[in-house]
Amino acid sequence: MDVVSGLLDGPRAQGAFLLRSILTPPWSIAIKDEAPLTLVTIVRGDAWIVPDEGVAVRLGPGDVAIIRGTHPYRVADDPATTPQVVIHPGQRCTTPDGQELFEMTQLGVRTWGNGLDGPTILLTGTYTMQGAVGQRLMGALPPLVLVPRESWDSPLVPLLATEIVKDDPGQEAVLDRLLDLLLIATLREWFARPGAKAPAWYKAHSDPVVGRALRILHNNPAEPWTVASLAAQTGVSRAALARRFTALVGEPPMSYLTEWRLALAADLLRERDATVSTVAHKVGYGSPFALSTAFKRRRGVSPRKHRVAAHE
Repeated sequence: MDVVSGLLDGPRAQGAFLLRSILTPPWSIAIKDEAPLTLVTIVRGDAWIVPDEGVAVRLGPGDVAIIRGTHPYRVADDPATTPQVVIHPGQRCTTPDGQELFEMTQLGVRTWGNGLDGPTILLTGTYTMQGAVGQRLMGALPPLVLVPRESWDSPLVPLLATEIVKDDPGQEAVLDRLLDLLLIATLREWFARPGAKAPAWYKAHSDPVVGRALRILHNNPAEPWTVASLAAQTGVSRAALARRFTALVGEPPMSYLTEWRLALAADLLRERDATVSTVAHKVGYGSPFALSTAFKRRRGVSPRKHRVAAHE
């Protein structure tokens, strides 16, 4: 696992909400579903994403937008169009005055809208959970990311458009992985742009020494690492590794490892059969007590309380 793969592994789709919308103007949808991460792309026509706070952006065919955070926003044919639909948590749809919605109808497999002949087709993928491993990556993004089609060449949008309307066995898993691929490709393209201000740890993966150290830590978090043993694996002195790692990543190697272990622990604790003991062993803590102490110190709650909250 390289550093980018590891940090992108947090927001992995598991039964993600995916929908194709076919729309005829005037249309406007107020999104209040509180989803932590949403991806929107246009297959045909165009649309505007209008944050409650911030600048509206226009999407054309092949453009991909990522909306980070739970703040409300609108998707519309025009920024001035008044919302006719409100999307609430759990993808419940109502009119703006709270009436259950009947105007918009199901138009086929994972397809919804106000008419099959609508000039705009957009695809929406919503991540309903946000993993701790991806927090450092998500925190580096602005609330709204737009990657225009002309800046990259990706077959993923038309492939997702083809697969989203299928109802074959295993289709949910196929769509989850396609959504993940599109998200990762979009994020990589975004961070490669000159004005994207990619975080230091993201850029550090290309360094021959620090990149190798990061891959080693990500692949083997349970090992009893020290700066000296990590330096031996990367072929440089202890002092050289500590100095170079801190300069490029922004924190010392062992501090980074601690955060990585605790992020992994937070995600592993979400699994139904996980125990504090097994998770402690997987992420490099010698006992459940040691993990609990570090976890509570950094996150403010015990691993058990975190696990209970994740399953509520």
